[in-house]
Amino acid sequence: MPGKSKKTKKVQKKFVLDCTHPAEDKIMDPSDFATYLNEKIKVAGKTGNLGTNVIIQKEAFKVNILSDIPFSKRYLKYLTKKYLKKQWYQRRVAVGTFFFFGRWTRG
Repeated sequence: MPGKSKKTKKVQKKFVLDCTHPAEDKIMDPSDFATYLNEKIKVAGKTGNLGTNVIIQKEAFKVNILSDIPFSKRYLKYLTKKYLKKQWYQRRVAVGTFFFFGRWTRG
């Protein structure tokens, strides 16, 4: 059957990052986290190259990520851990102690 071409289905992935507990404990700010993701997500090997392929939205305590290109959950977990580690070091320097009060502790 010449002349027929296969159409590839456009895959759209949606990730929802729920930041309610860390935001209530003042560990992270969801709007700051959304801007961090906007700056750090790489598309085609370049940061800040989101275009229309990746859309980041913030709703209350949730960050929604819509992707038209292949995108892994592991990469989001990696960026989240990097952000939290950066926040932890900034607070450690500002406070000068190893312990935070609340549910989130690190010793």
